[in-house]
Amino acid sequence: MKIRGLSVFMAVLFVGAVFVLGVKLLKPASIHVFVEGSESAVSVIPGFFTFTDVFLITMSSVILGASLIYLLLYDPIQETSMKKSDAELKYSMKTLKDDERVIYELILEGKGIVFQSEIVAKTGFPKAKVSRCLDALENRDLVERHRKGMGNIVLLK
Repeated sequence: MKIRGLSVFMAVLFVGAVFVLGVKLLKPASIHVFVEGSESAVSVIPGFFTFTDVFLITMSSVILGASLIYLLLYDPIQETSMKKSDAELKYSMKTLKDDERVIYELILEGKGIVFQSEIVAKTGFPKAKVSRCLDALENRDLVERHRKGMGNIVLLK
C-alpha cells in the first residue's frame, strides 16, 4: 500500500485543523486592550471571541471538513488497494483456462459484479461447470462469491 503525498498533506491538514479548532474553542481570548486617544485600558471578558478567533475557527472548520471529505471519499490509498493493476489482470488472464477466462471476462464486463445465474445463462455452461470454474477463480483470489437469496453474487477482488 503506497501513501501518496496528497494523502499525507490532507492528513496533516486534518490534524492541524483539529488542534487549532480545539484550542480556540476551549480557550477563547480573555484579555482585551482598549485604546482611546492617549488612554488605554485592559479588561478581562471571559468567553468572548475576537474577530481573529472567529476567522480561525471558521477556516479550521472548512479545512477540517475538506480534508475529511478527501480522506474518506477520494483517497487514492483506498483506490489502489481495492483495484488490481492492469499488469496483474493481464497476468491473471494468461494463467486461466479457457472456460475460466470466459467467465472472468464476463465478470469484468459486468463491472465486477454478476449473479452466478447470469453467468450460466450467458455462457451456456452447465451450473456445475460454472461452479467449478468459480471455485478455481476463488482459489486464485480473483473473485469471491456471496450468498444472495437463492443464488450467489460473484464479485471481483
